[in-house]
This record gives sequence, structure tokens and C-alpha cells, in this order.
Amino acid sequence: MAKVERDAEREERISMEIVVDAYGTEEQAMGWYYYLQDTMKFPFTAVCISKRRSSPLKEGKTVEVVGVAPEDECEREMFVEIAWDGDTLAVPLIQLEAPEADAETQQAIADWHYWVNQGYEFG
Repeated sequence: MAKVERDAEREERISMEIVVDAYGTEEQAMGWYYYLQDTMKFPFTAVCISKRRSSPLKEGKTVEVVGVAPEDECEREMFVEIAWDGDTLAVPLIQLEAPEADAETQQAIADWHYWVNQGYEFG
């Protein structure tokens, strides 16, 4: 994935609020997990922007995001739970955008997209 242009404000927020004092993979993952859980307002409507082999979502599909997936699902990447056929399903947050969500939710999603698109990884 190509890197996006460096965003100093976003870099500052990520390093000082999200992964601050995180020294290992698990601490970084939990920093992101709690940031997303505390910042995003659920439920919200999102649109799939990319296809993944591990997810049934197709580009353009609209879904209702109902929460962050359990911690153990988010050790390597961030997943959110969506309403799916009368149940819930965890899908990668990188697949989704939420143009109609509140500003804080949009910013949290954009922060995660930025982190991933910069090539950052836990650890």
C-alpha cells in the first residue's frame, strides 16, 4: 500500500494520545483499541471501501457498525463488529469509511487508515 502524505497533526495525536508509553506490540494494539472504543460513537453507518479475502464485504456495501470487536480479535489489526444476518460479525476497520458519522468517529477511522497506510505496524 502506498504511503500517504505525512500529516504532522495526526502524527502528534497518534504518538501523544494513542500509542503514548506503548513499548510493545500488545501495548500499541491496546492503545489503538481503547482509543477507537472511547472515541467512536456507536452505532453508525459505514460503507465498505475495499475488498478483503477474509471478509464477506464488497465495495459499496453499507453496514451498521455496532462496536469494536473483542480485544483478542484486535491484537494484530483493528476490527469492528457489524450487524450481519441477525448476528454480529467482526470486519477490519481498514475496509470501512463512515461519511455520515459524527466528526470524532470519522477522525478515529481516518487516524487508523493513516496509521495503516503509512505502513506502521504494532511492535
